[in-house]
Formats: sequence, C-alpha cells, structure tokens
Amino acid sequence: MGKRSGKIYNESLGSFDRRTHYVLEEAISLVKNMPHKKFDETVEVNMRLTVDPRHADQVVRGTVVLPHGLGKSLRIAVFAKGDQAAAAEEAGADFVGADDLVEKVTGGWTDFDVAIATPDMMGNVGRLGRVLGPRGLMPNPKSGTVTQDVGKAVDEAKAGRVEYRVDRQGNVHAPVGKISFDEDRLVENARALIDSILRARPTAAKGQYVRSVTLSTTMSPGVRIERSSLAG
Repeated sequence: MGKRSGKIYNESLGSFDRRTHYVLEEAISLVKNMPHKKFDETVEVNMRLTVDPRHADQVVRGTVVLPHGLGKSLRIAVFAKGDQAAAAEEAGADFVGADDLVEKVTGGWTDFDVAIATPDMMGNVGRLGRVLGPRGLMPNPKSGTVTQDVGKAVDEAKAGRVEYRVDRQGNVHAPVGKISFDEDRLVENARALIDSILRARPTAAKGQYVRSVTLSTTMSPGVRIERSSLAG
C-alpha cells in the first residue's frame, strides 16, 4: 500500500509521536486536536487480534450499544408480518414489509443501513444473500438482527448499536462516534466497544489476545493505544 499524502494528513502526522503508545484518553485528545477535513469525520477503533478466523472457533463477532450513539441517523429495514410488522413501525423502522420488501431488494434496492428480520421471514430473506451479504446487511441471529423482538432491535439500532466481526487478517474495525463528540463521550463509546471485544474472546484463543489497538478518524493517521491501559 502506498503512502498517504496531503497537507492535512501530513500536519496530523507531525502532531504526535507515531512510535508512542498512548492511554485511550490521550489518544482521543490527540485525534480530536488534529487538523481535520470540513466534514464531521467518523472516529474509528481498530484492534488487531491474534485469532485465526479461518477456524470457526476463533471467529470474533458481536454487537454493542454505544452509550452515546454514533451521531448519525440509520435507515432501518425490517422484514416482518402482522403484529411484528406493526411493532417495527411503532419503533420507528424506516421500511417495513414481507414478501413485497423481499421482492424490492431482489431487484437491487438497498437504500438502508440496517436490516432486521423475524425468524419466520428468513426462508425468503435468505435468498437475498447475494444482494445483502457483500454489503454487510444480511440479518443474522448472532448479531441480534434475526429476532422475534423487532421493536427492541429497532430501538437498539437507532440508539447506536454497532456490529463487529473479525476480518480475514484478524482485525476488528468499528466506529465509535463523530469527531464533533466531546472527549468524554468518545472515551465512553470506545471503552464500550473495546470491552465488548475483549469479552468476546474465543475460548480457543490462547496466549495474548490483542496484538495492537489504534484510534483514527476517517482521514487521519492512526494513534497507537497502550494495551495495558485497556480493561480486561
């Protein structure tokens, strides 16, 4: 991968020591005070783990509701019928339907950020894997997006629920808010995410679990976080 360049990025590089590992609060303060683009950049945590996701018993995945949300409105689609559809609408889902919604997505429509389905709809929703899978939108019971309690799932999604999953290289990458958030809110969100990932450690993972942790924004360089300063 080539080196990134640009005036703002290079100014950010000069604002901290890339060889130093900072405690979380210091890392967030550094990222907050870097030069930024004009848009409200997303603050992200990247954790490199020692697991081997090629083995099913070492896959790390889960969800966490961030205490201060993500600072953006999510568009939520719910595949449900009858009372469950009514509950989804009452909870504020943006799009609710059954076979009609499946047919619409089959045609390529994916103008939503989160998909939730009741178990009885998964026979039809499962056929949407080619459309929803590559976009990370496929409902899954492990992430809480296949559920009988669609109202609760919609509420959690709107409150700032983040789903994470380790990639092929052993990295977990997830957002924890916007650069416009104050430092305390970012610290609490980041700790909630990190604590959840630490608790999700597979029993098959032996020895050191976390190899490295970095914090960055959409456009900034990563600031290294001292592992020993993290809970767990």
